[in-house]
Amino acid sequence: MSLLSTNENAETVHSEVGKTQRQAGTMIELHSVSKTYINSHHALFDVNLKINRGEFLFITGASGSGKSTLLKMLYGAELPTQGEVIVDDINVATLGSYHLSLLRRRMGIVFQDYKLIPQRTVAENVTFVLQAQGYTRKEIQRRLEPTLKLVGLLSKADRFPDQLSGGEQQRVSIARAIVGTPPLLLADEPTGNLDPDNSWQVIQIFQKLNSFGATVIITTHDEQLVRRCNYPVVQVKDGKLYRK
Repeated sequence: MSLLSTNENAETVHSEVGKTQRQAGTMIELHSVSKTYINSHHALFDVNLKINRGEFLFITGASGSGKSTLLKMLYGAELPTQGEVIVDDINVATLGSYHLSLLRRRMGIVFQDYKLIPQRTVAENVTFVLQAQGYTRKEIQRRLEPTLKLVGLLSKADRFPDQLSGGEQQRVSIARAIVGTPPLLLADEPTGNLDPDNSWQVIQIFQKLNSFGATVIITTHDEQLVRRCNYPVVQVKDGKLYRK
């Protein structure tokens, strides 16, 4: 059975993201963005970028090129030294901690190192954020099953992270990122620790979510994977951005 085989409930829950995302318009704009760290290292220099709603974009570049810094600026973990980072019509740098947390609720963020809680099961890791945001138990359960089905892990809902393979742990982190049906998905090297087969399974999940209407942005250094997908690509090189 295909990893992406899913019942009608999964289609219904996760297509919620498309209700707003399929509207025309711009999701992200970077205007003359530069980032310089205290040690005078120039991570990014005069970067301009526009990403439309519903787009699937790869950001490539060598390790240390600045692609992770760029992604972090989209969810406010880093702020630009100069320029503006606009996400969903909001200037991220102007937000206080409370309003930044509200903006992040409209994002799903996937990390290379999974960031799962070891003492919590798969189901608990996925629903932790929903609980913190005050979702009812009924709504959490409504979202949990189709989300786990979508990533092929329903049968392992009661397992702990150390009982899973690396590919399965990454799929848990994706489930956690998408269970709230955010319109924007950001993934920083999500296949960096995976073999080619697991990497392709992960990309297939993102493709499915993009088909529901989500805007997907993935950083990667895997050029072969990028060529296989045939989506738009920008490259970060020496702190500058180039369309490929």
